[in-house]
Amino acid sequence: MTVVETVTTVESVRARLQEAGVKYAMASFVDMHGSIKTKFVPLSHLERMAGGSELFTGAALDGLPQAISDEELSARPDLDSAVQLPWRKDVAFFASDLYTKGEPFEAASRNILKRQLDAAAEMGFTFNLGIETEFFVLKDTPEGVTEVSDRDDLAKPCYTATAALDNLDWLTELVEAMTEMGWGVYSFDHEDAPGQFEIDFNYSDALTMADRAVFFRLMANEIVRKHGYFATFMPKPFADRSGSGAHFNMSLADIETGENLFETDDDPRGCGISELGYKFIAGVLKHAPALSAVIAPTVNSYKRLVRQGSMSGSTWAPVFVSYGDNNRTNMLRVPLQGGRVECRAADISCNPYLGAALILAAGLEGIREDLDPGAPHTENMYDYTEAQVAQLGIGMLPRSLGEAVDEFATDSLSRAVFGEAMYDAFIDYKRQEWNEYQAHVSDWETARYLKFF
Repeated sequence: MTVVETVTTVESVRARLQEAGVKYAMASFVDMHGSIKTKFVPLSHLERMAGGSELFTGAALDGLPQAISDEELSARPDLDSAVQLPWRKDVAFFASDLYTKGEPFEAASRNILKRQLDAAAEMGFTFNLGIETEFFVLKDTPEGVTEVSDRDDLAKPCYTATAALDNLDWLTELVEAMTEMGWGVYSFDHEDAPGQFEIDFNYSDALTMADRAVFFRLMANEIVRKHGYFATFMPKPFADRSGSGAHFNMSLADIETGENLFETDDDPRGCGISELGYKFIAGVLKHAPALSAVIAPTVNSYKRLVRQGSMSGSTWAPVFVSYGDNNRTNMLRVPLQGGRVECRAADISCNPYLGAALILAAGLEGIREDLDPGAPHTENMYDYTEAQVAQLGIGMLPRSLGEAVDEFATDSLSRAVFGEAMYDAFIDYKRQEWNEYQAHVSDWETARYLKFF
């Protein structure tokens, strides 16, 4: 009976896609970085693909720890995730789970998130997530110069109408594609730096949101490329401009009723969030240094997590392990309408499966252990000196990838969530990345020191 139901489901998906003009299906998953990897099959072979016919060698990819002698990884598509590529209508994308030896591959990013979602379900929760997508759109000129996509280079270009209108052609194509896929785009704008944009769309369950976030990066690049540009998801491409975040907007819902369990009209602390929400916040703050390595996963990420440095006078990024109400100087913010918690430390380069998995695990620990985050910070945290911060007992987020990876390595939650193989692979890769950066001689060093002495 189970086989019949599976075949029927595959057949209905195949028939729908075929009617829409799809010829090929992508069995897709992500590496450690959240970069999509795939194989294509003719749509007529969808049933075989659904059974795991497409095999991959993990040793060829970052963060899929396998020896070259190990049995290959089998990508088994999530049929509910099927989406026709808006820019290439003859192809359909499927987010897939990786298996080996007939069992889920422990180190696969999507599997890591699903384990934590199962843990939440055992506690009676659904984890809902919205991710704000910020990115730059740039152009390479024949002279080898990288230019922003805007006409004007204003000191404070945030929300500038002319800059947005200059880019409305590709923005329209991208937003219409997201809308057609049912993502529910409700706002988009020009952000704080020249060439920087943000598109906001409806939240969903965390697995669907992670699938959409990695697909968004692929889609945005493909669509803007048609207009002569490229999209970059580097967190901080320009030293004197703001960086690109990927703020995680999080809530827990009752698994039976769907009721938002963070929402309340009775909050004596004034943030508009429930006691369950405060416990979740406390767990995230407890593990914030280790979390940083995953939600801010590159050397460049820590050029964004500074107090100041953009032309508008602020990076709009957190540096303190703190929370508050509608206050953007905290790592965790509870927006005006309440009912959700926004993590502002996450940036657009992160692997959303891994980031969501670790932050959920931290929040669930806060609930299980009945943790209290203390009073919220409603003041401008940037006004504090480092001495004052230390006196108040407020922690700081790591200041470099090296510090963040050390925190990740010493936090027992990291190993528990990632599993032994992925935990080791992540640390090894990120330490190598940090060591290579430290060994690199930059243009800044040459310009400063070559003839200094």
